[in-house]
Amino acid sequence: MADYKIVIPARYASSRLPGKPLIELAGKPMIQHVYERAQAAGASDIVVATDDERIASVATEFGAEVVMTREDHDNGTERIAEVAEIKGWQADDVIVNLQGDEPLIPRSLIEATAQGLLNHPQAGMSSLCTPIHSSRDAFDPNIVKVVLDQHQFALYFSRAPVPWDRDLYKEGRGLTDKMPVLRHIGMYGYRVSFLQQYQLMEPCALEHTESLEQLRALWYGTRIHMTVIDQAPGHGVDTPEDAERVAQLLAKEV
Repeated sequence: MADYKIVIPARYASSRLPGKPLIELAGKPMIQHVYERAQAAGASDIVVATDDERIASVATEFGAEVVMTREDHDNGTERIAEVAEIKGWQADDVIVNLQGDEPLIPRSLIEATAQGLLNHPQAGMSSLCTPIHSSRDAFDPNIVKVVLDQHQFALYFSRAPVPWDRDLYKEGRGLTDKMPVLRHIGMYGYRVSFLQQYQLMEPCALEHTESLEQLRALWYGTRIHMTVIDQAPGHGVDTPEDAERVAQLLAKEV
């Protein structure tokens, strides 16, 4: 088995889709589909992290290890840090954050996220990105862009069209061909030593300005290794329409 852990944060509360992890998709609760994707990736430990007894009960029933966490976490990173502390994992251990609403996530992306840390000991975090092929996406503030250095470590994340092609973009059109424009895919791996430090990191001005949590890590000097993949992963589930679409896709896999 691979030498990394997977934590699946799962909250019951959701403004658009309450009880989201327990929604039935193709005969199974969504959290079970995600757990089975984690099993296929061959991690050494897989933990469902939740603050809700209903989710804990269902996850335990299908055989998952469950860690109950506090209700007052601001984000999934804090929840995973608590899990690492409860489990007593070592500073060099690698954890992949597998969101509980990604039942179609390919095994290859889970493994790539882990390898970003396993192969780069200087990194505290890892994540994924994929090329952008249209100026519409490059200028869309809802699509987060990332700029990399020569070794595929993140230099900056932004909602703006970066890198800015001075000569082309001054007219507000086209997509630069001078270097790749990369879309950040919000899947993260963490080294436990980073999670220990993260709990002491105060939110920073960059994070507030761009509304991007990962900028806090860069602000404090954490190196984030990025793996470039060919295309974005499949649909996540945020709305009832998403759930119906994903259920149809999962049914085809059976």
